[in-house]
Amino acid sequence: MDTHAPELKKELDATLKARRELGPEYEAALVDSFVEKVDTQLRRRLAEERLAAARGDGRYAGGDPAEGNFGERFGFAIITLVLAVPLSAIGAAQEGFKGLVVAWVGVLGVNLVHAARLRRPRPDSPA
Repeated sequence: MDTHAPELKKELDATLKARRELGPEYEAALVDSFVEKVDTQLRRRLAEERLAAARGDGRYAGGDPAEGNFGERFGFAIITLVLAVPLSAIGAAQEGFKGLVVAWVGVLGVNLVHAARLRRPRPDSPA
């Protein structure tokens, strides 16, 4: 089990609670703060993986190296979902349901492109 996920879930819950209490005028600052915390976790996770790889452990800190870079995938998913909330609100406020659909098609497209990029074999990896 990923030991970082519960910590990030607590941070997200606290951010959402603060957003409800403070109102939408503080949304940008709260999102920035949460994204910074996610970035810190991702950097820590990446450092752990690099250290494990440098030691030749045969595994990454996050599990099976065949799974890819879990930290990057997880962080990208969290960030896009956090950013999808205000994008959905803006799209729905401006264009109604059409705007909401466009916002989510964009979020889905960005995630699909990112996933496809991660699935491509790296030139430096053995076949």
